[in-house]
Amino acid sequence: MDLGNLKRHIFFELLNLVGRVFILVEHRDDVVLGRRCFTDDEKKSGIVLVFNSKMKFDWDDEGIRATLVFGMSPQKCTIPAEAIIAVYSPEAGAQFVVSPVPEAAAVGTGGGDETSHASEDETGKREGPAGAAGPDNVIPFAAAKKPKSTQRSS
Repeated sequence: MDLGNLKRHIFFELLNLVGRVFILVEHRDDVVLGRRCFTDDEKKSGIVLVFNSKMKFDWDDEGIRATLVFGMSPQKCTIPAEAIIAVYSPEAGAQFVVSPVPEAAAVGTGGGDETSHASEDETGKREGPAGAAGPDNVIPFAAAKKPKSTQRSS
């Protein structure tokens, strides 16, 4: 499974679980938000888009195609999977974040593919990109599902 398919899988799992998913989209030339443009702040830190289970949209090999409403204005949008840097759900308490490889690190590695690198600090604690928790703090996605209640007989 490539990274784009993993993002799509997590997106739909969260959507089916809680009915709403947020994505963080980085500024790129191939991101189309209709007539809306990225603000200066969004060019630096990305734009958060919200999808819910009642919306009509398509996620194919090219990415997400949807008509999204900004203010009162519907805009035809195309968001390539490569531009999605986070998929998250506050309701599920879950997030999937991809850190782009810094340009200097991408030299000689075959390009700027989306790969996370983790390292150990001086204490031996593993830490991922941008201070993300290492493997010791990873919770399996299945654990995010609400447990079925069981009744005990007295």
